[in-house]
Amino acid sequence: MKTIGLIGGMAWPSSQQYHEIINTGVNERLGGNHSAELVLVSVDFEVVEKLQHKGRWEELTDTMIKLAQRLEKAGADCVIICTNTMHKMADQVQAAVPIPLLHIADATAEMIQKLGFKKIGLLGTKFTMEEDFYKGRLEQKYGLEVLTPHEADRNIVHEIIYDELCLNQIKVESRQEYRRIMQDMIDRGAEGIILGCTEIMLLVNQTDSGVPVFDTTRIHADKAVEFALSDMKS
Repeated sequence: MKTIGLIGGMAWPSSQQYHEIINTGVNERLGGNHSAELVLVSVDFEVVEKLQHKGRWEELTDTMIKLAQRLEKAGADCVIICTNTMHKMADQVQAAVPIPLLHIADATAEMIQKLGFKKIGLLGTKFTMEEDFYKGRLEQKYGLEVLTPHEADRNIVHEIIYDELCLNQIKVESRQEYRRIMQDMIDRGAEGIILGCTEIMLLVNQTDSGVPVFDTTRIHADKAVEFALSDMKS
């Protein structure tokens, strides 16, 4: 079994989900008392969040590179960044370590392509919904047409993530807002919805949408399991 390296804490509720999904996935495949071989480094998200909103991405890139290098030195065979937004510096992180970085957007887009969808809705932080590192990657590398909420709704989605979900706070009224925003994208032609922040799966799931939802947390964690077990005999 290969060792999975996780960069977590952005925020901790979704890192907890990664840990559970990965270990459950390994156990379901191997049975018995099997669990995943993991190396985890976790950050203080208060520091990260402040740097994000101040636009100090170079400092964050340096931090992410150092974390990935720590994982590699600790014996990890791959790097998993347990957040969509911090894939903003995924290319720089990959260039700094010899082990593969499993990109969350690639794993998600590959699943969407298998289903033949072309027009997809995207929820996430404003960074993820508005910048090319994620939305542009889906469009340019995978040929998807990506819909995002209107500006006022993007602000709502973003604020709920940082002010509630990252603190593990789940509110009924916020779920209703997400349902409304998802329905608006469906009305505009979205064939599916990407839950493009790893905390969103704490608030909404398939039962909240009339079209397929793509839970990036689960998709990414499942990709890690696939990688970890790829060298084992069936």
